[in-house]
Amino acid sequence: MLYLVGTPIGNMGDLSPRAVEILKSVDLVACEDTRRTGLLLSHFDISAKLMSYHEHNKAAAGAKIIGRLKEGAEVALVSDAGMPSISDPGEDLVRRCIEESIPVTVVPGPVAGISALVLSGLDTHHYYFEGFLPVETKERKARLKCVAAMPATTILYEAPHRLLRTLSDLSAEGLTDRRIAACRELTKKYEEVIRGTVEDLIAHFETTPPKGEFVLVLEGASQETAKAVLTPEERANRIKNLESAGMSTKEIAKTLALEWGESKKALYAEVLEMIK
Repeated sequence: MLYLVGTPIGNMGDLSPRAVEILKSVDLVACEDTRRTGLLLSHFDISAKLMSYHEHNKAAAGAKIIGRLKEGAEVALVSDAGMPSISDPGEDLVRRCIEESIPVTVVPGPVAGISALVLSGLDTHHYYFEGFLPVETKERKARLKCVAAMPATTILYEAPHRLLRTLSDLSAEGLTDRRIAACRELTKKYEEVIRGTVEDLIAHFETTPPKGEFVLVLEGASQETAKAVLTPEERANRIKNLESAGMSTKEIAKTLALEWGESKKALYAEVLEMIK
């Protein structure tokens, strides 16, 4: 059995009793950083065998974990903070377990993105998780266009040294007056949420250097904006990208209905025409 165990995003008190119980009982704990996870386990007097599993070794380490699971071992997967598989290589291990018919279960814990969303004061009925934007210019610009057109509230993660670049890029996409919340140090002593427009936050961080990891929560586009932002070519490319990712026509239509604020029925017909 593979256990996906949520860990604190800042406050040690947020590790659940069930998570402590599972981490004490498993044969192996797979983690991004053995030193960081070691400190967490030590805080709760947990003695567990640790194994490094991260973006740069996930193929080889994943194969070893699958091997242990097939032998009957119980393994817990944790990230440095929050839930594994969220902006994290855990999704690859989960996929491999499913392919190998290995049972997977979840031990829920905090998620920085959801915590920021509920603190933002923006719409929580419809939201979209973007995570970290690509660093490369071409890919980044394509994703920024999608974010600009998204009618749902969008959640982004950003490092402090790239925060102003991201805010400036959002402004360049015409989002200067779009409402946004920048959340940092969530659940910690110096937790801070800065709310305003994109322009307001640029002005703030130009005079107050950003520190710590950030979650940005961006107001969704109006339906008129969502329809106007993407050109026909960009719409076609988005459809093709989703098809390449293995989505069915129905799944693509459902995804785009949320992204673009349009009718699923009309989008289904558009997608069907595009990929037939």
